[in-house]
Amino acid sequence: MINDEIRAKEVRLVGAEGEQIGITPIREALQMATDLNLDLVNMAPQAKPPVCRIMDYGKFRYEQQKKEKEARKNQKVVDIKEVWFRANIDEHDYQTKLRNVVKFLKEGDKVKCSVRFRGREIAHASIGQKILERVKEEVAEYSVVERFPKLEGRSMIMILASKPQ
Repeated sequence: MINDEIRAKEVRLVGAEGEQIGITPIREALQMATDLNLDLVNMAPQAKPPVCRIMDYGKFRYEQQKKEKEARKNQKVVDIKEVWFRANIDEHDYQTKLRNVVKFLKEGDKVKCSVRFRGREIAHASIGQKILERVKEEVAEYSVVERFPKLEGRSMIMILASKPQ
């Protein structure tokens, strides 16, 4: 709340330079702000009495928006990448997919490793379990297991998250 929106009878006033002025009636605080061509901004409305500050509100909002934009620019969105394995995967295919898993983890993404079972392969779910355990061991230096291997329908799924730097 700024200027005339403030409904308290008296406020604890902080000056334009950050100095404590003290508890003053709202009319006097508004007059001090208008004399300086600044705004009276309610900083802590829940306090008794509310804490108000004399400042340039437009400049304050601009600085705040700039900080928020900078914070959004620096944050990383974590994607979930999926790598599919088969129960009877060949060694070269396995190594290729493992390289992709390592690459995704180094980029900071989460990786969903899936073993898809076709037809009667589902009877040998232990083979898929061994494949996912092998992946887990080989990428242990880059990742932590977020969700351990679990059979869901015709797929066995494990989720790996990259280790924090």
